[in-house]
Amino acid sequence: MTALYVLDVPENTSVAKVAAEAGAVVGKVGPYFEITSDGSIVVDRRATGCRHAVWYSCIAGVAGGTIVQHDKNALQVDPA
Repeated sequence: MTALYVLDVPENTSVAKVAAEAGAVVGKVGPYFEITSDGSIVVDRRATGCRHAVWYSCIAGVAGGTIVQHDKNALQVDPA
C-alpha cells in the first residue's frame, strides 16, 4: 500500500479532494491527510487550484512508495 501524507490545512484540502476523485482513499492521521492506494497516487496540480508555493510544499511524507513526479503538472507516488 502506498501512502502520501499532507498537512491538513485549508491550503492543502484540494490536494486530498483531487486525490480522492482520482480513486485514492483519504483518511486522517493526527494533523495529516493520509492518502492511500494499492497502486499509484496521481494528483493533477491544475485540478487542485494550488499555487506553486503551496504545491511544492504540500508533501509531509511518503510510506510504501517513491515520488516519481513532482513538478508543475502533477504529483505521482508509485508503490515501492
